[in-house]
Amino acid sequence: MMNRNPRVAVVGASGAVGVEMIRTLERRSFPLSQLSLLASARSAGKTLSYKGTQLVIEELTQDSFSGIDIALFSAGGNISRDFAPLAVKAGTVVVDNSSAFRMDDQVPLVVPEVNASDVALHRGIIANPNCTTAITLMALYPLHRAFGVRRIFASSYQAVSGTGAMAIEELKRQVGQIVNHEPVTKDVYPHQIAFNVLPHVDSFLDTGYTKEEMKLQSEGRKIMHHPSFLASVTCVRVPVYRAHSVAVSAEFDRPITVEAAREVLNAAPGLDVIDTPSRNEYPMPLFSAEHDHCAVGRLRLDCALENGLCFWVSGDQLLKGAALNAVQIAEELLK
Repeated sequence: MMNRNPRVAVVGASGAVGVEMIRTLERRSFPLSQLSLLASARSAGKTLSYKGTQLVIEELTQDSFSGIDIALFSAGGNISRDFAPLAVKAGTVVVDNSSAFRMDDQVPLVVPEVNASDVALHRGIIANPNCTTAITLMALYPLHRAFGVRRIFASSYQAVSGTGAMAIEELKRQVGQIVNHEPVTKDVYPHQIAFNVLPHVDSFLDTGYTKEEMKLQSEGRKIMHHPSFLASVTCVRVPVYRAHSVAVSAEFDRPITVEAAREVLNAAPGLDVIDTPSRNEYPMPLFSAEHDHCAVGRLRLDCALENGLCFWVSGDQLLKGAALNAVQIAEELLK
């Protein structure tokens, strides 16, 4: 039985997602009795604010999880693989934001608006999905429930913060260099990201797709309990600080109309419909940034697919794509 006022640890507390996890716990008044901040030795000793108190970051060690009820991990796959089993052994439930356990049959992969009941199946670890998957499914899943999705063709427009804090700094630096007519330097991406787009997110597979592009299909199948779901995706990194967007063409089993789709999406939790093109109103990453809800718009019948609908969805990948989704999973653990 989960403690009603659990002791919580954030692993990777100094990273972009870790900081958002701490803010989200505070914002949503998560009923924790103790918060421990854990990170690498490099970050140990730094402080972060929680409810007006400065908490000191401690170094993550094998003994960090004694007495911890829930640990929110966002420190990369290698750290998760090494430390999540140690946490589970200590009696901690791990909500992991890396890709380490997402496709493990023993580990639920959860978007609470889609498959909250899967949380109850955990054996100590619950996985947070890929950010692009989570944001896309916020709009796609309600439509799937109503019309039965067969396949999608999609392109993502992914913000640099998906790569981490260093990528945000790289974009800022490059914009300054270009404005000041200085040579452009790059460390994080293989090419200049400022005033450019890179059709390259994650590493390439032998098929020519990237790992990121295949996650929407593999993770979507698991989250929606829809083993025949197909997704052909091109993932693109764009010079945006926060919030991912995805253009989706979806084909359904049953006939669909824009009116019926809008009705379904208006009723979907965690989703705002912004769809008045005549007034230039549609979702944009600029306005989705730092918002919990995802936004969907540009609804129209797909002119190349039978029973097809096109839509555009934007969401803050540090929130719904990561920190918020993890905290929502923790909230489900308390129910």
